[in-house]
Amino acid sequence: MAMLEEFKKFAMKGNVVDLAVGVIIGGAFGRIVDSLVQDVIMPPIGKLFGGLDFASYYIPLNGQPYGLPLAEAKKAGAVLAYGNFFTILLNFLILAFVIFQMVRLMNRMRAPFTKAEEEQQAAAAVAASEEVVLLREIRDALTLKR
Repeated sequence: MAMLEEFKKFAMKGNVVDLAVGVIIGGAFGRIVDSLVQDVIMPPIGKLFGGLDFASYYIPLNGQPYGLPLAEAKKAGAVLAYGNFFTILLNFLILAFVIFQMVRLMNRMRAPFTKAEEEQQAAAAVAASEEVVLLREIRDALTLKR
């Protein structure tokens, strides 16, 4: 029973719940970015490269003829599907950039609160009791004698 209670405490901690929410939202956001890349960005790039679906670009490694659809080329043997890799890489770069911008915005919004907290901590440190001040002076005097 003790292990169940310990697990309950662990699962209900704020960090674990925040992580779970982040993973769920991240998964949904990843699908949105995936759709953006595949449905909005890659078609114009494919048009620039001759009107083909860029994700179907590959290099045959098993003697397959060029021009087969990617699925058929894969059935015939190994292929180096660099177009699909490029699409996924672009997807990652866009996702990383958007997350960077979100973190940057959150840090800017948090900065005034952080400064206020630092000022409060500094004020609390300054308002030390007389005993603490006296003990610090003794410590400093002993350090100087060494």
